[in-house]
Amino acid sequence: MNFLNIIQNQLIEVIEWTDDSRDTLSYRWPDEDKQIKNGAQLIVRESQQVQFVAAGQYADLFGPGKHQLVTENIPILSDLYGWKYGFQSPFKCDVYYINTRLFTGNKWGTANPVMVRDPDFGVVRIRAFGTYDFRIVQPALFLKEVAGTDHNFRLDEFADTMRSRIVSLFSEALAQAKIPVLDVATRYSDLGAALVQVINPATVEKYGIEVTSFVLENVSVPPEVEQAIDKRSSMTAIGNLNDYVKYQMGQAMANGGDSAATLPASMAMGFGMAQDMMRQMQQQPPASSSPAPSAGFMPPAPVPAAATANTQTAAASALQVYTPEQAAQVLGVDVADVLAELEAGQLKGRKIGSAWRIAHNALQDFLAG
Repeated sequence: MNFLNIIQNQLIEVIEWTDDSRDTLSYRWPDEDKQIKNGAQLIVRESQQVQFVAAGQYADLFGPGKHQLVTENIPILSDLYGWKYGFQSPFKCDVYYINTRLFTGNKWGTANPVMVRDPDFGVVRIRAFGTYDFRIVQPALFLKEVAGTDHNFRLDEFADTMRSRIVSLFSEALAQAKIPVLDVATRYSDLGAALVQVINPATVEKYGIEVTSFVLENVSVPPEVEQAIDKRSSMTAIGNLNDYVKYQMGQAMANGGDSAATLPASMAMGFGMAQDMMRQMQQQPPASSSPAPSAGFMPPAPVPAAATANTQTAAASALQVYTPEQAAQVLGVDVADVLAELEAGQLKGRKIGSAWRIAHNALQDFLAG
């Protein structure tokens, strides 16, 4: 081998790269410390872009096609190297292949709960996870901010780098959307499409990537919020409380017993029956005359009207007033929930000393909403 052949073997004539890994984002073409000759061929396939970097500075960018490296095709490199009238000598340059295809099904998730303000439950901690699709749209910015000088930057490295950044953008976007927690599950697709519009400007400007699809697969809340949602659903399912307790009373009577489990229904039914009896007694007209007593029969001593009225009033008051424990049994909830509603003023009651008393009408108004 003569000296000319040795020199030619040290020059790069064709630059090309085929990706068979399906998970490579950027790849620095190995030059093996060789120089690129004048007129060398650069081959860029579909879904690829090539970024030249000379002396640490981003130079020319090439799209799909076959390119000949001459002065006319590399104006930025010509300026960096000072080739005013064309170059003849070989040169060294880093060549990065960027994969611009769509990368789908990338997983994301909140490692820690995200605090959001909800109109129904106040401040709520939620967790979320899903998938997103993306592509590289600004190779120079992507190399600078994400891949760096990595000679083979792969998707698993990107996932570790970007997961926290994507979650941070998601948290900001969800806070701006102000969607109630109860409505999130029914609006996964709408919320994902809306979040793309909020996330994309930040990802393109900061990292040179475009998120084409952002999918929420699940949004969960803490157990205590789930219990509150279940209680609200149960109250909605019960509907009319009077019909419900009558049904429960009938079931208990059919089963032949009045156990502790049927006590709330029995109390509510008894209160209703007592009220019906009191109304009937008050609607009866007074007798105009009394029948003559038969022989040997002594009529009972008459009861003063005032005493009768006081007795009826006391009986009615006793039957129409609930303690928080009785109200909790009627409603089928915890006593703490009843006390919380009383303190909040949602359920009307009167506090006598340290004890609460709740009128039957107030309980009915609370259930009616």
